[in-house]
Amino acid sequence: MSSDSSVDAVVIGSGPNGLAAAVTLARAGLAVRVYERNATAGGGMRTEEVTLPGFRHDLCSAVHPLAFASGFFRRFGLADRVRFITPTASYGHPLDGGRAALAYRDLERTADALGPDGAAWRALIGPLARHADEVAQFTGSAVIQLPRHPLVAARLGATALLQGGPWWNLPFRTEEPGALLAGAFAHTTVALPSVAGAAAGLTLVSYAHARGWPVPIGGSQSIANALVADLEAHGGEVVTGAEITSLGDLPDARAIVFDTHVRAAARLGEDRLAAGYLRRVSRFRDGNGVCKVDFALSGPVPWTNPELNETATVHLGGSRPAVARSERAVAAGRLGDDPYVLVSQPSLFDGSRAPLGKHVLWAYTHVPRGSSADRTEAVIRQIERFAPGFRDLVLASTSRTAVQMEQYNPNYVGGDISTGMPDFRQLIARPVLSPDPWRMPGRGLYLASASAAPGPGVHGLGGYYAARSALRHEFGVTRMPSLAPEG
Repeated sequence: MSSDSSVDAVVIGSGPNGLAAAVTLARAGLAVRVYERNATAGGGMRTEEVTLPGFRHDLCSAVHPLAFASGFFRRFGLADRVRFITPTASYGHPLDGGRAALAYRDLERTADALGPDGAAWRALIGPLARHADEVAQFTGSAVIQLPRHPLVAARLGATALLQGGPWWNLPFRTEEPGALLAGAFAHTTVALPSVAGAAAGLTLVSYAHARGWPVPIGGSQSIANALVADLEAHGGEVVTGAEITSLGDLPDARAIVFDTHVRAAARLGEDRLAAGYLRRVSRFRDGNGVCKVDFALSGPVPWTNPELNETATVHLGGSRPAVARSERAVAAGRLGDDPYVLVSQPSLFDGSRAPLGKHVLWAYTHVPRGSSADRTEAVIRQIERFAPGFRDLVLASTSRTAVQMEQYNPNYVGGDISTGMPDFRQLIARPVLSPDPWRMPGRGLYLASASAAPGPGVHGLGGYYAARSALRHEFGVTRMPSLAPEG
């Protein structure tokens, strides 16, 4: 297929949503071409050597709570295409004095370890964990659609209200369960406590006790490679090193799918879009940014509490009030001395990431949108607080400020890896209030990125829904194709 030939559908961007859209369209028998500005496909799923030779680092996503929960990935059979390791503990949260709380895949083990708060944890999280698939279905769709499982949706909403305000510690008597929840809630970039942060965090916690938080062998690039392989097996192609600056750069196509920030899609499609839509998306707000730091280590992180070696994911920041203070400071445009830091050490479970005996460490901390601050030293200090001696293990490190995150991926405006503030308003209207938010009001234009429902995360659902809408409206296809592995 030559680059100037006409195709049925074009996808701009090869992140998880762009590739999900492309795979779905190609499986329906369409000729599909994906354009990617970088030299490799994957978007937030890239894995590269960025510190030292032989040390393979995930450039954005590292651990994948949605890999087994996403409706798209389950249809695609991702677990049958990519090897995953699922640690016994989904994540951990150390506290001062050598204490640590861990969210084990086993809910009962978690509750037992929380001692006097075990019953409260079981009552709060158990009903969601037991219905994690229904939680995934509700949170992975357009919010204004009627939920398929209304009782589960109501339970999630009520629990988010309980955990989304200053009364969030009422169920607990000790620090551990609140810290365990706050670390998950802070995956969003919103000030805490908040209902939106609680809803997103509770969803992650429910997955932690259902199928766990898996780590792909070989890095997140393995997921991207599986999607590209399926696309190519069904006649599609990915053109890398191709930045699209005008729709005139594209071949003739009946459908154009944007895996881009909504404002970038609006700029490209401006001539086709209604003025009202352009005004609404111009008001779409970006969230806070991240500073990303990668480390090559001579050995594993020397956690004071060795139980943290049972997980690939650790949330740093101390107690729940301390994490909330840190996130509120960032939301107010400030950098704190006690930041929330999310770290992942996949090499504990995947020996392919680093030379024998060596390790990689992935870390990010939240910063105000557009910050040029390099937070490497702040990240090291926070890790040292719970793992004395960590600094001595660092062979090399590299960082990306929030400004550099946007340079790496223009979807991350100001360093916002959520591609738009994931607050309550913008989770309901993402990017606009509509039962089909993926269909743009312009001939053949569709939005698939995290700027559209259901929002951020490596789940592919935005791309799947955009492709479903395009198949129905542009090609008259109402029955979705099978995405399952063949042979």
